[in-house]
Amino acid sequence: MSRLKTAALAVVGSCLAVPAMACEGKLLDAPEIHASPLCVPAAPKRVVVLDASFALGIGMDVGLPIIGAPLDRMSDTALQTRATGNGVTSTGFVAEPSLEAIVALQPDLILGLTGDQAMASAIYPQLSQLAPTLLYGSTDWRGFYGLLAGFTGKEQDIADQFRAYDARLADIRARMPDRTVSVLRITSWDFQVYLDAPQTYAPFAILQQAGVRRSPYEVTDDPGLSMKRPDWEELSQLDGDVLLYIVGGTNDSDKDGRHEEVLANPLWQMLPAVKSGKVHRVSAATWMEFSGLASANRVLDDIERFVIAAP
Repeated sequence: MSRLKTAALAVVGSCLAVPAMACEGKLLDAPEIHASPLCVPAAPKRVVVLDASFALGIGMDVGLPIIGAPLDRMSDTALQTRATGNGVTSTGFVAEPSLEAIVALQPDLILGLTGDQAMASAIYPQLSQLAPTLLYGSTDWRGFYGLLAGFTGKEQDIADQFRAYDARLADIRARMPDRTVSVLRITSWDFQVYLDAPQTYAPFAILQQAGVRRSPYEVTDDPGLSMKRPDWEELSQLDGDVLLYIVGGTNDSDKDGRHEEVLANPLWQMLPAVKSGKVHRVSAATWMEFSGLASANRVLDDIERFVIAAP
C-alpha cells in the first residue's frame, strides 16, 4: 500500500472539509472500513485508487470506473497494460504518488486497501477532504472483492469465479505432497519472510489454504506478527525441502547486484533446497503486487509447478 508524503498531504490541509450531513449515497459500516460508518457514492463515476495492486486489479475486475492509479515502475506489466488500455491515468509511483495528479482527476471516490488501520488513519484526514475516501484496513482480499462488487452489481459473477477458484484450491490441497516449503523475499537492503500467520499477506495466506507446510521458522500463531527480517545467520533456518524466492518489484534488488551477491554467498549455497537444486525464483509481479483472482491463480500455478510437480 502506498504512503503519501507528509509534505504532499499538507497541500490538502488547506481544503475545506465537507460539512457532515445525511448520507445521500451508500452508507458503509464495517470494522474493516476506516472511519465507518462512511458515506460514499452509490455508483461512483470517477475512482482514483491508491495502490497498483489490490484496489486496481480488484476494482477493474468488478467494473469500477477507475480513472487514476500509481502505474509508474510496476512489476506487473500485464496489469499495467490492462489499466492503460482502460484509460487509467498514472498518478506516479506507488510509494510517492502525485497529490496534484489526484486533485486534477477530480475523483468522486478515492479507494485503497491499506491492510492496516494505523496506515489508514495516517492518510485519511487529508484525502477525505478531496473526495469520499474508502480505505480497507484488513488483509481479507476476498472480503474486498465482495465490498467492491457491491458498487457495480457483480456480486454473483464474483461468487461464480470464487467457486471455480475454491474448487481448484481444494484439488491442490488434496494433492499436496509431504514436503516443507520456505519462501524468501530478497530486497536491496534486507531479507523478508512473510509468515504462515493468522494475519498475513494474500499469497502467503493462499499457501496456508493450499496446505503448503512451511519451515518452523516461518510459522507463528501471533496475530500481531506477519513478517520476519532474518539476518545472514538466521537464513539457515529456511530449511524447507523447496525454496521459493522473490527479487525485484518496487525495489531494485534484481538490478543493483544484490540478487547476484546473495546467490553467490556460501551461506545461501548451504541452504538445503539450494544444495538439492529445489530453489526457484517466483515473480514479484504475482507475489508482491498481488491484484486479485488472476494473481491467486498464478500463486497456485507456482505451487503446482514447484511444490507438487517437483521430483
